[in-house]
Amino acid sequence: MKKWIVLVGGIILQMVLGGVYAWSAFVPSLVAHHSLTNRQAGLIFGVTIAVFTVAMVPAGRLLQAFGPRVTGGIGALLFAAGYFVASFSGGHFPIVLIGIGGLTGIGIGLGYVCPLTVSMKWFPNNKGLVTGVAVAGFGGGAILLSAVIQFLLTTAQWSVLDTFRLVGTVFGAIALGAALLLSEPDKSAQKDTGHAMPTAKLTSHVFTRTFGLLCFGMFVGTFAGLLVVGNLKPILLGSGLNGNSAAWGISIFALGNTAGRIIWGHVHDHFGTRPSVLLSLVTLGIALIPMTFALPASYLLVAVAVAGLGFGGCFVVYASSLVQHFGIHLFPHLYPLCFLGYGLAALIAPGLGGWISDRTGSFVPGLSLSASIVFLALVVIALSFPEAGAPAGDDTGSPVVRPRVWRPSGIHK
Repeated sequence: MKKWIVLVGGIILQMVLGGVYAWSAFVPSLVAHHSLTNRQAGLIFGVTIAVFTVAMVPAGRLLQAFGPRVTGGIGALLFAAGYFVASFSGGHFPIVLIGIGGLTGIGIGLGYVCPLTVSMKWFPNNKGLVTGVAVAGFGGGAILLSAVIQFLLTTAQWSVLDTFRLVGTVFGAIALGAALLLSEPDKSAQKDTGHAMPTAKLTSHVFTRTFGLLCFGMFVGTFAGLLVVGNLKPILLGSGLNGNSAAWGISIFALGNTAGRIIWGHVHDHFGTRPSVLLSLVTLGIALIPMTFALPASYLLVAVAVAGLGFGGCFVVYASSLVQHFGIHLFPHLYPLCFLGYGLAALIAPGLGGWISDRTGSFVPGLSLSASIVFLALVVIALSFPEAGAPAGDDTGSPVVRPRVWRPSGIHK
């Protein structure tokens, strides 16, 4: 029974933290009432994601030292504190950036790592499933928060600063309560499904072609996805959609993102790394093309859903691929490094999309740039990724003994 309580607590915590993907719902009000530019609004979102990814590195050590309740609880408090700081900012860009980009970003990083780690310990035979469920919760959080933001800003006529304060109070309290439900099983109950390998050999894996291409794919996929989600509401408003339809677009992207985190896990289980990476990039690239045209709302929202589907794959396909090629014992060391590609994309893409819009009056050039980068990456990975079954370190032609790795049932080489 306790493991299910931990799993539910982890999902709730992830949903609260995943509300960061609803950021673009705030953007029109910040631009209209507090004179922020689209570039500044996009940069706040990008810094939040970047800080979140960097904070995951020390979060793992805090988790080992103090456990999930303390680590997750601190994350929840920082998450709330960031929104509180922003609510008293008067709309000044530097203070909002420090509050949400800095404090909330750190809080998300500390909280994010807890459910993933403890869920895999409680469900050692279903690591892939519980990981997919947990990250799906993170992807789905924007559905709830975007609905709350839309109601408060439009129907209830709240100011954006008051809305920040409510998010910090209510959602911060929910996150703290969820963190207190987390715990680790007794060590005697945990199963060791990995095989130890000296971490001194880590660099021998980091500089392989396989790892480099996986990091490249993570960067490109999240670059395109973050440029969209960080500016989604103004993108849809610029395409002619009304405010309600544009707000629905945030929830629809989140639904696609959530579904993608589960669907792509099954795709990877059945087809392996290379096909799933290529197919996820194709899905994302194709979805970006209709968004550059002024199409009817129904077509645009379908494209948004497919873009969310492709974006969600980034958080499953590359994690599963690292386990397949390098083993679960190296996953905690390699995944944060690969995840930094997501942080780098966050620093660049949302702000770049906003800056292009400020300069040109349209998000179309930014979307076109994203689609071009995705298709370029598709070609590079298709031509360069090692054939299925090739050793991960076999980039020089020298024979490499591949470490024994854990694979979820159903994965085929």
